[in-house]
This record gives sequence, C-alpha cells and structure tokens, in this order.
Amino acid sequence: MIGSSVGLDFREGHLLATSKPEFLDDGPVKPVRIWGRTGRRPILAAGNTNGDNGMLQYAAAGPGPSLSLLVLHDDPDREFDYVAGAEKSFELAKTSGWTVASIKSDWATVFV
Repeated sequence: MIGSSVGLDFREGHLLATSKPEFLDDGPVKPVRIWGRTGRRPILAAGNTNGDNGMLQYAAAGPGPSLSLLVLHDDPDREFDYVAGAEKSFELAKTSGWTVASIKSDWATVFV
C-alpha cells in the first residue's frame, strides 16, 4: 500500500515523526508516488473516491492484464454508506471497464 506519509525530522541520531505531512497522496499525485516508490505500474489498484481515479486509470492503462477496483460503500449496517466524493469515479468505472465491488452485495465480512 502506498499512501500519504507524515514528515520526519532527524534529531540527535533519531528520526522523529512530525505533525506535518510529508505529502498528501491524492489525485494525480498517486500514480507519480506509485512509480516513485516501486518503479512499476500496478497490476491491481483499489480505491473508493475521486482522488483514486488517476491511480485506477494508471493501472488499467498498462500493457498486460490488470484490475482497477472501485469500492462502493453501500452498506449502512456494516460500514458508512456514502458515494459523496466518488461520483466521478462511478462515471469513469462505467466507461473504463473498472470492477465495482459493493460492500453490501459482494463482501461477506467487513470487519473482523
């Protein structure tokens, strides 16, 4: 998993976490950070918001097989029920061939 990370300071021989983020990994920065950390295009990318669209597109655009998975939060009994902030993602999923996984219909277990 590649995501946002906290900043670090070096003091007296130790690395200490700061309250400031080193970077916020969201939107078009995600594919850049994935490449920067791994030097590879992912074959599997999973997301749940519009901020994941670049990452999902990046995985799908590779030369071989890949899976771009969009999680639909539609089960208010087991998890938050929302689509706000993912509207564009669901539009893109229809036209881009991404797999949409419904928490309500596709997941047997949400929290263990």
